[in-house]
Amino acid sequence: MSVMASISVQLFQAVLLVLIAPLAAGFVSTCKARLQNRRGAGVLQPWRDLRKLFAKEVVMAEHASWIFRFAPYIVFTATMMAASVVPALMVDTPLSLTADVIALVALLALARFFLALAGMDIGTAFGGMGASREMTFSALAEPAMLMSIFVLSLGAHSTNLTTMINHTLNTPVMMQPSIAFALAAMVMIAMAENGRIPIDNPNTHLELTMIHEAMLLEYSGRHLALMEWASQIKLILFATLLVDLFVPWGIAAHADPGGVVLACVFWLFKLAVLFVLLALAETGMAKLRLFEVPEYLSAAFVLAFLGLITHYMLEVAV
Repeated sequence: MSVMASISVQLFQAVLLVLIAPLAAGFVSTCKARLQNRRGAGVLQPWRDLRKLFAKEVVMAEHASWIFRFAPYIVFTATMMAASVVPALMVDTPLSLTADVIALVALLALARFFLALAGMDIGTAFGGMGASREMTFSALAEPAMLMSIFVLSLGAHSTNLTTMINHTLNTPVMMQPSIAFALAAMVMIAMAENGRIPIDNPNTHLELTMIHEAMLLEYSGRHLALMEWASQIKLILFATLLVDLFVPWGIAAHADPGGVVLACVFWLFKLAVLFVLLALAETGMAKLRLFEVPEYLSAAFVLAFLGLITHYMLEVAV
C-alpha cells in the first residue's frame, strides 16, 4: 500500500506541477501589472492563450524539416520529464534515485538543443540570431548552475536532490556563507535560464533584443502552445528547485494524505512568495544590454565559486 501511495503522490505532484505552470506565469504577470498600476489580464490568461493556440491550425514553412516539426514535442517532453523528478511535495518518491542534478541539467540541455536547432532550421535571420544567443548564454549559465548546486552537495556528499533535501532538513538552521553565495548565484541563473528581466523580457517582440522569443517566431498553433507551455513549466521547475534546496521545510517525508496536503499548502505559499519577489525585481530593474549579459552570468559563476571556497575555508571541520 505504501508503494502505491508513493507512486500516486509522485504522479500527482508531476501532473500538478505541469498543470499549475501556466497559472504561475499568469500570477507573475498579474503581480507585475498591479505593481505598475495596471489591471492586467488575470491569472488565467496563459491558460486561455494555450487553449486558443491548441485550437488553431499549424502553419509551417514549405522547407521545414523533421527537426522543426518534432522539436515542440521533444522540448515539451524533456521539460516535463525534468519537472517530474523534482520532489515538490514529498522527499522519498519512486523516482528519488533518478532525481539527480546532473540528469536534470542534461534534460534541460536536451530541450535547449532542439529548441536552438528548430530556430535555425527555417533559415530566418531572427531564428538563427536567437539560437546563437541562447547557446552562447547557456554555455555560461550551466556551469554556474552546476557550481552553485555542487556547493550544496558538498555537505550532503551527493548530487541527488532527495539526499540534499534530507541533509538540509536534518541540519540545524544556521546562516552559512557558502549557502548564501550559492543562493545568490542560483537566483541569478534561474532568472537567466527562464529569460526574465534583466536578461530577457518574455513579453517583448522587439527583434533586436529577443533571445527565447526569436526562436519561436515561425511556430503557430499547437506547436507554439507546446513551446510556451514548456517555458512555463521551466519557470515553475526552477522556482520549485529553489524552495526545495534552500527552504525545504514543510515538504512531506512520507505518503500520508495529511502530510501531502500540508506540504502542498507550504509549497504553494513558498512559490507565491517567490513569484511576488520576482515581480518586484522585474518591476524595479531594467533590462541589461546584450553585451552585459556575459558579465552577469560570469558574476553568478564567481558567486558560486566563492561559496565553494568559503565552504572549504570556513565550514569544513579541521
